[in-house]
Amino acid sequence: MAMKIIKQPLRWQVGLVFLAGVLAISTSAIFARLAIASAGVSGVGFSLFVAGSRLTIASMLLLPAWPKLRQAQLSPGALLYASGAGVCLALHFVTWITSLSFTSIAASTTLLTTTPIWVALVSWLWLKEKLTRLTVLGIAVAFVGGVLISLGDGVSLSGGSNALLGNSLALMGAVIASLYVLWGREAQQRGLSLGSYSAFAYSVGALVLLLLSLLWGVSYLNYPVAVYVYILLIAVFPQMVGHTSFNWLLRWINPTLVTLAILFEPVGACFLGYLIFQEVPGVSVLVGAVVLLVGVAVAVYGANLKRG
Repeated sequence: MAMKIIKQPLRWQVGLVFLAGVLAISTSAIFARLAIASAGVSGVGFSLFVAGSRLTIASMLLLPAWPKLRQAQLSPGALLYASGAGVCLALHFVTWITSLSFTSIAASTTLLTTTPIWVALVSWLWLKEKLTRLTVLGIAVAFVGGVLISLGDGVSLSGGSNALLGNSLALMGAVIASLYVLWGREAQQRGLSLGSYSAFAYSVGALVLLLLSLLWGVSYLNYPVAVYVYILLIAVFPQMVGHTSFNWLLRWINPTLVTLAILFEPVGACFLGYLIFQEVPGVSVLVGAVVLLVGVAVAVYGANLKRG
């Protein structure tokens, strides 16, 4: 049987997918805010509903991966790590979506991009992986940016302001996301394919959020139609288009560039936030965002130098 030759894409095709991926993930905060506005409610309860619905839809889209999961030869602990990752993904979505009710889109999405830094720190503490000087420098710079953002004024959807709470929730979401990344890596190294792992972790996350919703007394019904439309858009664009685009790019360009591409999310989200909500972040938030993104970029570059 002749080997199938995979033709390398043209530069403009790579650039187009790159742009599509950045734009897709930039819409996550926008659609979440629009869902909050359409429902007329906010807070943890509604965030449980949005996050649970998002992961439920994503789980349904990955149902074809379940037969392969049953046939997989797994090492001990694979499903345990995948379960832990699913729980972390659920908590990540809840904390981050809730943050959008209390702080600006720019601050929330920028603080969320610190996930690679927390991955490096947790790997250092847990896996005893050494940090390069560049990574340490990047972490220090990002910390300064985070302080500047915390001094800025967050603009909540309800017209009030509780930037400290919103920024803390966004940062908490980034920390939890780092555990999702690391435990997901452990699960895949123990025999789970990407598709099987995603299907299992998403399903666990959806079940956790359903249970928390029941305990919180949250209903999945009786919301305006627009709310369900925005949640569907969250599942399709940021989850499927955005993540799929970056997974495809990993095959053709340097992984460092793909990681750094995610840092463009706050830029796109901030621009869309201005167009749709007329939300203009304070000077401190904007300066802090730039400093933080530079710090994350330096830290990611330093981490990849170590691997290379």
